[in-house]
Amino acid sequence: MAAVSAKAQTTTSSTEDKKVVSKPSRDHFLIQLSHDRWTNVPDSVDMKNTGRGLGLYLMYDFPIKKSNFSFGAGVGVRFSNVYFSKEKMVLDSRTDRIIFQAADSAIKGNKFSTTYLEVPLELRFFANKENRNKGFKFALGAKVGFTGIGGSHYKERVPVSGKFISEVTKTKRFNQSWRLTPTARIGWGNFSVFAEYTVTPIFNNSGNTLGANPDVRPFSAGIVISGL
Repeated sequence: MAAVSAKAQTTTSSTEDKKVVSKPSRDHFLIQLSHDRWTNVPDSVDMKNTGRGLGLYLMYDFPIKKSNFSFGAGVGVRFSNVYFSKEKMVLDSRTDRIIFQAADSAIKGNKFSTTYLEVPLELRFFANKENRNKGFKFALGAKVGFTGIGGSHYKERVPVSGKFISEVTKTKRFNQSWRLTPTARIGWGNFSVFAEYTVTPIFNNSGNTLGANPDVRPFSAGIVISGL
């Protein structure tokens, strides 16, 4: 009887241990939806308030011992579009700089788009470390971006014979090859709000010489959906 009782106790203890063990969600996948703007825009350039962006990131979470903090690192892609009200960008001129010209009122959808491959790094805090899909969370970090996969392009729709056709100018020669963007996000469960500001200029030679490219730097704010 004693042997049977001991065996029963061992089985119960083993079952209880298995119930205690849990594998928390670690914010592996992040979807970022944003409103995008430029700072330091020249006074002669009028931008619309319809700029928008999309970020897709695959990350892995490294818990810092048994604390509520962790370190996140991964890779992703970031798309951004900014729109102009009365100007057009000339990216195929023979000069070594970008030219902004007054746009014909018939032109529609004139926008500048960028695509970056990004490496996000975050220091994270989770109030509920056992289930990170629930409870308060925040993260501070930065993203290092590279233009190699997409570069940038300017697009506009112009009227031709009563129809609108899209004209696209693609180039990488004006872009900095990389950028650094500090980030912050705060939220509850699977949803967060975020803000980020790129401290490096988009365009090369910014502010170095007379007539150089404008020293514009992107700013974004929006929501993040995370989980898995």
